[in-house]
Amino acid sequence: MAKRTRQWPPLGEALPVPVIDNHTHLPVHEGEIPKVDGVKLSLSEQLERAEQAGVRGLISSGCELPALTPTVEIARAHPQVRAALAIHPNEAALHAGNLEPSPDGYQHEQQEHHVPLIVALERVAALLGEPEVVAVGETGLDYFRTAEPGREAQKESFRAHLEMARARDLPVQIHDREAHRDTLELLGDPAWRQVTAVFHCFSGDAQMARVLAERGWYASFAGPITYPANGELREAFGAMPRELVLVETDAPYLAPAPYRGCPNASYVMAHTVRYLADLWEVSPAEAAKQLNENTRRVYGDW
Repeated sequence: MAKRTRQWPPLGEALPVPVIDNHTHLPVHEGEIPKVDGVKLSLSEQLERAEQAGVRGLISSGCELPALTPTVEIARAHPQVRAALAIHPNEAALHAGNLEPSPDGYQHEQQEHHVPLIVALERVAALLGEPEVVAVGETGLDYFRTAEPGREAQKESFRAHLEMARARDLPVQIHDREAHRDTLELLGDPAWRQVTAVFHCFSGDAQMARVLAERGWYASFAGPITYPANGELREAFGAMPRELVLVETDAPYLAPAPYRGCPNASYVMAHTVRYLADLWEVSPAEAAKQLNENTRRVYGDW
C-alpha cells in the first residue's frame, strides 16, 4: 500500500476500456496547479496522463465567474474536453453579499469578481450555447461552507440554473453538501421533471440513493467511495441501479485510496473505476462499458 505522502500519484496500468471523467476542474491558469516535491503537472501533462491511463475524455467544471470563459476555451482547444458551467453554491452566497462565517468556521471574503448574483447568472446563461458546453454545473446547496443567511441565495441560484438547464436541454451537475433534504425537496419540484439530474460526488446514504433511483436521477461517485471509513457510501452505491451510476474525480480534490491526501487528476480515476468494478463483482472492462453507456446517455458522445 502506498504511503500517504504529498506527491502526485504514479501513472498506473491503463484501463482495458477507456472511460470519461464526468466531473473535474482543470486548471485555467498555471497558478492553480499545485507544486508537489518540486513537481507541477501542466494542463497538457495532465491530459496526456489521462489518455495513457484510459481516461479518454473529461468534463471540466467552471463554477466561479473568472473560470467560465477559460473553461470553455480549454474545451475548445482540446477535443477530449467538454465544459460544465455554473456559479458554485458557495460563490452564489458571496455574490449575494453574505459574508458570515460558515458553520465550520471559515471566514469568507468578497472579491472583485463577486458582482450581483443576477449578473453572474446572466454570464453563465450567455455561455451555455457554446458547442463545447455539455452541462450546467456545479450548482446546488452547501450547508457546510455557507451559514444560514446565505442559503436563500443558494436556493435562488439553484433554481435559476435548473431553469437554464431546462431551457437549453442540458443535464445539471448538483453539488449537495450536508443539504440532502433541501436539495431533494427543491429538485423534486414538478417544474424540473424534465431536467436530467446528476448528483456529483454523491455523498448520501442508501435511503437517499433509493430516492434518486425512483426519480431517475444519477449518482456520480468519486474517490471517497474508496476510503475505508465510508461504508455507508458503498451501501448507497449498492442501492443504485447500475444504469444510473457515473464516475468522476472532482480533481484536484479527493484522490482515491491509496493516494488520499495527494493532489488529484483525471488519470488517477483508473483506481476508482477498478474499485467500482470490484463492488459490482465484474471485470474492469465490463464496468467501464457500463459507465460509458451511462455517460453517453447523459452527456452525449465526443
